[in-house]
Amino acid sequence: MTEMKAPMAEIRPHTDTCHGHTRTDNYAWLRDDNWQKVMHDPDVLDDAIRAYLEAENAYTETVMAPAQSDVQTLFAEMKARVNEDDASVPMDDGPWAYYRRYRDGGQHPIFCREPQGGGAEQVMLDGDAEAEGQAYFKIGAFDQSPDHKLCAYAVDLNGSEIYAIRFRDLASGEELDDVIENANGGLAWAPDGRTVLYTVLDDNHRPHAVRRHVLGTDPADDPWVYKEPDAGFFVGVSLSESRRFLMISAHDHQTSEVRIIDADKPNQAPRLVAERVVNTEYDLSDTDDGFLIRTNANGAEDFKVMTAPFDAPGPENWTEVVAHEPGRLILGLQIFKNHWVRYERVNALPKIIVVGKDREEHAITFDEEAFSLGLGGSYEYDTTTMRFTYSSMTTPEQVYDYDMASRERTLRKEQEIPSGHDPDGYVTRRLQAPTADGETVPVSLLYRKDTPLDGTAPVLLYGYGAYGMAMPSAFSTPRLSLVDRGFVYAIAHVRGGMEKGYRWYRDGRGQHKANTFGDFIAAGEALIQSGMTQSGRIAAHGGSAGGMLMGAIANLRPDLFKAILADVPFVDVLNTMLDDTLPLTPPEWPEWGNPIESSAAYNRIADYSPYDNVSAQNYPHIFVTAGLTDPRVTYWEPAKWVARLRALKTDDHLICLKTNMDAGHGGAAGRFDRLKETAELYAFLLRVF
Repeated sequence: MTEMKAPMAEIRPHTDTCHGHTRTDNYAWLRDDNWQKVMHDPDVLDDAIRAYLEAENAYTETVMAPAQSDVQTLFAEMKARVNEDDASVPMDDGPWAYYRRYRDGGQHPIFCREPQGGGAEQVMLDGDAEAEGQAYFKIGAFDQSPDHKLCAYAVDLNGSEIYAIRFRDLASGEELDDVIENANGGLAWAPDGRTVLYTVLDDNHRPHAVRRHVLGTDPADDPWVYKEPDAGFFVGVSLSESRRFLMISAHDHQTSEVRIIDADKPNQAPRLVAERVVNTEYDLSDTDDGFLIRTNANGAEDFKVMTAPFDAPGPENWTEVVAHEPGRLILGLQIFKNHWVRYERVNALPKIIVVGKDREEHAITFDEEAFSLGLGGSYEYDTTTMRFTYSSMTTPEQVYDYDMASRERTLRKEQEIPSGHDPDGYVTRRLQAPTADGETVPVSLLYRKDTPLDGTAPVLLYGYGAYGMAMPSAFSTPRLSLVDRGFVYAIAHVRGGMEKGYRWYRDGRGQHKANTFGDFIAAGEALIQSGMTQSGRIAAHGGSAGGMLMGAIANLRPDLFKAILADVPFVDVLNTMLDDTLPLTPPEWPEWGNPIESSAAYNRIADYSPYDNVSAQNYPHIFVTAGLTDPRVTYWEPAKWVARLRALKTDDHLICLKTNMDAGHGGAAGRFDRLKETAELYAFLLRVF
C-alpha cells in the first residue's frame, strides 16, 4: 500500500537456554546494554539501534503521508472539543482555595490559588513557562506546605519518570536552593512545613526507599527513613487524611505492608502496622477513634473493613466493621471527621456509600445503565462535604459536591464541549459476551443513534485486562471522532481487571492469563453474533499490558480483526520476566509468574508471549507506538515485535512503528500533543477501513 520499502531489522541470533529449553532471539541486539544510562540521557543510545528506530519512524511517516489530511481534521475536531481555558473546581485548604487551570493554547497545567472568600489569583507554578525550550516536560507531584508558605513539585524532563523535586517560596515566587534528584516523584509534607518525606529510585529504576529532607540542608545528606530489602516491592509515601500520620507503604500487586510515623514527629522511626503476608493486602486510614483498615485478609477476597486502635494496630486487634460480601469489591475509603466514604463496585458498576459516626450508611444513586464514578479528594478533614465525579460514555464529566449530612448534591462543574455535544444523539448500553468456560464478559458500547446496526458498522474494541485495573465506562471526547463516522466504540471488561470483583482479576492472571485473551475474542464474536458488525470489520486497541493483549489476539485470531492499535505494548513477556535487572520485573512476578525459578511459569509464559509466538501467517494492519525512555515497557519490546512480524508475516498489510524519541510510557506530555498522537492512530484506522 506504499512505495517505500519497510525496514527489515538485521538478524543477529542470540541463543539462551533455560529449564532445558533453548531459544534463539534474532533481535535481542535492539536492547541497549546501556539502557539505564539511556533513561537518564537518551543521546547515549547505541547508533545502530537509533538508526533502526529512526528508519521505522521514517517509514511510518511515509505510510501516513496520504492520511495527513485526516490527521489534521481529526486533531482539529478533538481540539475543538477541549475547553482551552479549562479549570478544576477549587478545593478548600485553610485560608486558600487551590486549583489548576489552562490558558488558551496552553499545553501544561497552571497551579493557582485564591484567598477563601474571594481575592486575587496567585499563580504558584506556570507549567507552560516551565516547559519552554524542553522537548519533554511533565509535572508529577505538586503539594503546598501545611503553612501555605511553600510548594514542592516534581519534574520529569525526558519521560523516564526520573523526577527532580524542587521547592518554591509562594510569597516571593523564588526557587529554593534545595533540589532532590533521582526521585520517584512521591512526597509528603510534615506539619512543620520544613520537612518532606520522599521516595527515591535504585539503580534499576525502582522506588525502593524513603528519605527525609529538611529545607536548607544538603539533599545528599538526607537520612534514610526506610529501605525496602525485596526488589519485588515498590515503596510509596503519603499523609493520612487527618494529617495525623505519615505513612510508608511497600507493595507488589498482591501483597502490601504499611509503616506509620507520627506526622508531628517526622524524625521518628517508622512503626510497622502488620507484617506482610503473601497474597494479603491492606491499606490504612485514620479517624478520631482509631484506624480504618481495608483488607482481604483471611479469605475476604473482595475486601472488608476493620478498625484498630492507634497504640496497638496489629492484626490481633482488628475488629470488623464492614463484612466481606462476595461480589461487592471494596475499592477504597475516604475519611472525614464525622463521616467516611466507601467506594465499591458491584456487577461492573461503581458505587459510593456514605457512613456516619453512628455507622448508618446510604448510597448515592444514579440513573444510567453504565457510568463511571470517581472520588474527588479533599484537603480538609473536618467537613461534611465530599466531592465526586460522574460521567458515562454519552454524558460529559460532572463534578459534584455532596453534603454527607443533608444528602444534598451540588453540581460544581460540567465538562464543556465548545464545539457542541448532544448526549441524546448517542446510545450507551451493555452487551454480555458468553465465553467458552461459562462466564459472561461485560462489553460497554457507544454509538450514534443513526448508526446502522445491520452488520456493516466498523467497531473499535478496547481492552486491557491486567493488575486488577477496571476500565471505566467514562466519557471521552477523542473517541467521538470515530463514533461520528459510524464506528461503534466498545470496551471489553475482560478478566484480569476487577470489573466483576477480585475473582475476575484472579481468573485473568498467572496460570489463568489465557482467559484475558479468550474473553476479548469472545467480546468480538458477541458483537458479530448480535448483528452489529462482522468479521474483518473490527479493530482492536490496547496499551501497555493491554498491548500484550493485542499481541496475543493478533497471533490467536488474526482473521477476526482488520486492524490493531498497540500503544507501548508489553509483548516480549518471556524475555522481560527473565531479566531481573529491569525496573518492573521482580514486582511483576506475582502477576505473570517467575520463569527464572519456575519451569511451569516459563512454559506458560512461552505459550502466550506475543513476540515468541509470531508465526508465518496473515496478520491484521498494525500500528505500534513506543517511547525511547519508557521505564515500564522498554522501547525494544515493540521494536523487536515489529521486526519479527515483518520477517514472518505472509500478507501485505501495513505495520507501522512510531517511537517517540523524546518521551516515555505516556507518550507526549502536552495535552494537545497527546491528541495529535490519538489523531494519528485514528487516521490509520480510517485509512485501512
